[in-house]
Amino acid sequence: MAFPGLAITETDQKIFLQVQPDSARPAVDAATLRGLLAEFGAADCALDENALALAVQDCNTQKEPFSMQLAQRRDATIHIRIAADDMLADISVHKAQGGKAATVADLTHALAEAGVVFGIDDAALLQVAERNECAALPIARGTLPQDGRDAVFKELVVHAANRAPKVNESGLIDYREHGNIDVVRPGMPLMRRYPPTPGMDGRTVRGRVLTARLGHDEPFAASLAGTQPSKDDPNLLEASVTGQPVLVSHGVMVEQVLQVAEVNMATGNIHFDGSVQVKGDVVQGMKVEASGDIVVAGMVDGGFLQAGGDIHVAGGVIAHATLIAGCAVSARFAQDVNIRAGTILSLADTALECELESLNQIVIGAQSHGRGRLVGGCTTAMMLLSVPVLGSSKAGITRVVMGVNAELAAQYAALEHRLEQEKANEEALEKLIKQVTAAKDPKGMLPRIQASRQHAMQVWGQSLMEKQALEQQIALALTARIDVEAGLEGAVDLVFGTHVARLRREFSAGTFSLDPTELVVMFSDGLGSRPA
Repeated sequence: MAFPGLAITETDQKIFLQVQPDSARPAVDAATLRGLLAEFGAADCALDENALALAVQDCNTQKEPFSMQLAQRRDATIHIRIAADDMLADISVHKAQGGKAATVADLTHALAEAGVVFGIDDAALLQVAERNECAALPIARGTLPQDGRDAVFKELVVHAANRAPKVNESGLIDYREHGNIDVVRPGMPLMRRYPPTPGMDGRTVRGRVLTARLGHDEPFAASLAGTQPSKDDPNLLEASVTGQPVLVSHGVMVEQVLQVAEVNMATGNIHFDGSVQVKGDVVQGMKVEASGDIVVAGMVDGGFLQAGGDIHVAGGVIAHATLIAGCAVSARFAQDVNIRAGTILSLADTALECELESLNQIVIGAQSHGRGRLVGGCTTAMMLLSVPVLGSSKAGITRVVMGVNAELAAQYAALEHRLEQEKANEEALEKLIKQVTAAKDPKGMLPRIQASRQHAMQVWGQSLMEKQALEQQIALALTARIDVEAGLEGAVDLVFGTHVARLRREFSAGTFSLDPTELVVMFSDGLGSRPA
């Protein structure tokens, strides 16, 4: 059907209806005008529905020529949004309405104008151009820097002695008894050092470089006795003498090993800078002092042993012998002796009327299948005492003291004194700065004094961190416990700090500990927890 007097025109992407009154023209409706727009090629343009409705009315009523905009040709619009940290950019594209679609070139230009120059996803870009419509689609991602790896030291000898065992979150040391001395010989590889890596820089979507941290470099420790770097590889540490490998921080050292059949009047007392291996016994009145480990294949019958490392006795320790170790002590059993261990004291079977002390834990009867006993004497441990049977109805009082570490207490007292001195030094420098400033610094000393005060504050801050770490270790004493595998018999006094429980009745298997709130010694078994 013909509709004379109606025409569609376009100016600057605006679509107009031009109307000339004509009495012979049939009535116009919305479908008529939509059809005219489609014939003109403007069907996909952004249509103004209100204008369309008004145009229908005016076409059928107006007696004068008029022109009215019905639609507009709109190109695709592109919006780029960049995250606050510049590590992600997304794109939103509103579809074209009768106008120009967004091409890959258009999208690339929009990204460049927004400042996005790195990490652009080309596949996503093509996808957007094909669909020509999207909302907040990730289009570019930055890369975070990958920090360099610090220098790494890998131990190459399996059974190197470790004089610095690690403490777990419960304050207990993970200790595995070796009971022998492994020997290395010259030229044997001990440890490999892997140098630090430089890392890989990152980059934001705007192209800003995020500098990676270089790996921290650490050389082999200085003065590693008995070792030398390989002639062919400076990162390989080798043994230069025959001896016992000992793992230390950033290295391994080799201690010389003295081997004797027995320690008696014929050999005399032994004082050795290294480790000592005794194939037989240490007899009454004899001494063995070593900077490293002492391993005795027989018994210690009244002798005196002191080691900077571990002491391992395959047999028993009897007759008022004394054993003092900087690290661990282990033996089959002990009777009427004095033993002090820096880390763990381990007796495979029984301890009778002994003075035992460990700065971490004491384990008795682990290999006795529930028959091991601790009877009489005084036993002191920082964190844990584990024993199948505690006390005896046929013996006197067995005394157990938990949560005590004289070494930590001494360290704490010394640290507090040092903190007082450091604080006084910092305050004196602060006072001097005020005085020099008031005098207008006639000798130009102010910068040096300020630098000295800054250093003093740093030293004081480091000491405060040491104090906090030490307080955390001391606080662990509140979690000290006594694990009794089979039960408690006879008269037993349990001391947790200043709190004493004098037990004069039998207990089943369970755990004794201090309630940190009520400060009461508690006993826990399968029936629950209650005051001991």
